[in-house]
Amino acid sequence: MKIVHLVPSMESGGVEQVVMELGSGLSTRGVENIVVSGGGRLVPQLEKEGSRHILMPIGKKSLATFFRIGALRALLQAIRPDILHLHSRVPAWVGYLAWKKLPPEDRPGLVTSVHGFYSVNRYSAIMSRGERVIAVSSCIRDYVLSHYPSTPEDHIRIIPNAISPDQHYPGYSPSREWLTGWYMAYPELKGKFTLCLPGRITRLKGQLDLIPVIRKLVEQGIPAHAVMVGETKKGKEEYKNEVLREIERAGVSNAFTWTGHRQDLRDIISACSVTLSLTKSPEAFGKSTLEALALGRPVAGYAHGGVKEQLDAFLPEGNIGVGDTSAMADLLARWYAQPPPLPRQIPSPYNIDDMIQAHLDVYKELTPYS
Repeated sequence: MKIVHLVPSMESGGVEQVVMELGSGLSTRGVENIVVSGGGRLVPQLEKEGSRHILMPIGKKSLATFFRIGALRALLQAIRPDILHLHSRVPAWVGYLAWKKLPPEDRPGLVTSVHGFYSVNRYSAIMSRGERVIAVSSCIRDYVLSHYPSTPEDHIRIIPNAISPDQHYPGYSPSREWLTGWYMAYPELKGKFTLCLPGRITRLKGQLDLIPVIRKLVEQGIPAHAVMVGETKKGKEEYKNEVLREIERAGVSNAFTWTGHRQDLRDIISACSVTLSLTKSPEAFGKSTLEALALGRPVAGYAHGGVKEQLDAFLPEGNIGVGDTSAMADLLARWYAQPPPLPRQIPSPYNIDDMIQAHLDVYKELTPYS
């Protein structure tokens, strides 16, 4: 079987991580896995793990991108994949139009993955046009059916993003060398009740909501300290400055640490007391919260989207009403005094082997492979 995936780039992010995991897992199962993107720092690892990468800038929101439809069609004719898998909206439009221009008998099976709660419009509707539509959570399935009712319900398959039990399991702890380096870099974290908020620095991720939470905990004499893990992408500098101003205004500047982009999130989550999700809009899935739960670490999050689905299943006590920072602080104060019990392991369908097999099963629905 031969699969072509279209993504904007292989730089960083949740979609890219799923494509990386699919590439590794499919390659070990004898599937030829080809990723077409604008490139990025993840490409060497992608290729090392068995996938082929083809550089083609198909991710920019520009009319120039659509001049690549012909080139992509020619590429598909040369590769003759069994499946064309579209993971993001701009590449999905380019891919879909290239696919439509192929003779019907030469068209591969068309799969789309809905990785997020996209704005509802014709532009986003492309993600519902696959011959099979993969939703990364039950709430995403409901979103597709609600906003794009022309999508046949029997075309949708729910395949959650997943974790590797070899990498994320209760009892994992960072190496002594890692911990030494971590506390050398951030000595202010020693002995603190550390609250990890992973995610890029953007208003969507709710960094501003963490400020009153930290302030209330500190006022109660709890040595709370926020650990903000994520990069500030171009155009988001002013938002970060706004957060910094609010932190200073609240008088808790010494209770916040910014790490920027890190590739050792597993170790950071394991070293922190609690992982948080404060997204103002629902997350389609919430990979970092699942990883934290799998590592046996407490998670508290706003009760909506994919994070609510995880907490409902594994730690219902962690659900907090959206925007209720006072309730969040109260919960964390209780957990400081007595950490909650956690599940011993994250079961199916959140296991990465299940995710790979589920994708293969979808691909087989559209191909003669059995």
